[in-house]
Amino acid sequence: MFRIPFPAEPRHSDHRPSLAAGLCDSCDPMTDASPANAAQIDYWNAMAGGTWAELQAQLDRQLEPMGARAMEGFNAKPGERVLDIGCGCGQTTLALAQQVGPLGAVTGVDVSKAMLEVARGRAAPAGSARPSFVEVDAQTGDLGQGVFDGAFSRFGVMFFADPVAAFANIGRSLKPRGRLTFVCWRPYEENLWMRTPAEAAASLLPAQSAAMAPDPLAPGPFAFSDPVRVWDILENAGFQAIEIRPFNAPIGGGNLDETVALAMRVGPLGGAMRENPRLAKPIAAAVRASLATHETPGGVMLRGSVWIMRAIWP
Repeated sequence: MFRIPFPAEPRHSDHRPSLAAGLCDSCDPMTDASPANAAQIDYWNAMAGGTWAELQAQLDRQLEPMGARAMEGFNAKPGERVLDIGCGCGQTTLALAQQVGPLGAVTGVDVSKAMLEVARGRAAPAGSARPSFVEVDAQTGDLGQGVFDGAFSRFGVMFFADPVAAFANIGRSLKPRGRLTFVCWRPYEENLWMRTPAEAAASLLPAQSAAMAPDPLAPGPFAFSDPVRVWDILENAGFQAIEIRPFNAPIGGGNLDETVALAMRVGPLGGAMRENPRLAKPIAAAVRASLATHETPGGVMLRGSVWIMRAIWP
């Protein structure tokens, strides 16, 4: 088992914030309009959420290998209650529901109305209880006290303004010895699925838009790329037995047209295109030429590099 050689015995804070009231898996959707994550809540409702909802099938196909690998380590068991953080359009929530079966319960939480609407419209797997989908900010919202056997996330925990407070809130929702597993991106430079189209476009963009590598400390997809930082966040939030493992896999699977269209709408290149729509045609041509070198019989495939994080709530 790979383990980052940080402190030999994980330390944890003696501080435990006050506990919240319970959140049941059948609660009605609610919105937490806390200003703490106002910028991200606005972003995932005014802009990104609609795009992700529209492109749900392609994005699910692209991200599924990473989530599936993390889910193996999470090992949801029949009858368990599970929290899916940043559940988006619900693919992981439905997979977890299948694993816990008809006697278990899964609650998916997210801040994006558009993505939750997609999630609620998807059919539950055969032989499972229908999961609940709740509109709430996991950093500040009421997730309950000692409700869940475990919490899981596929790329849904990197967007908190105060990640220590967020993970402490998530931890309080877990039963004693409840487990946390999530998957997050390693550095931008290691993720060719995003870097390759961005580099193809860089020479055609204005200088301010061409510098697309994101701030690794700001809320966003690469906020947890530094494992030392994430270790400290989890430890300061109160988690123990922290494990961090790397995982690489080719991801994608769309044809060339689909992959170019996706690259032009999500990630740093998507942001640059929203600022420079007049350059769409030449940039699409450059991106297409670059991505064509990665075509395989199974579609366009590029390397994705992630951390899979595991920890225990005491």
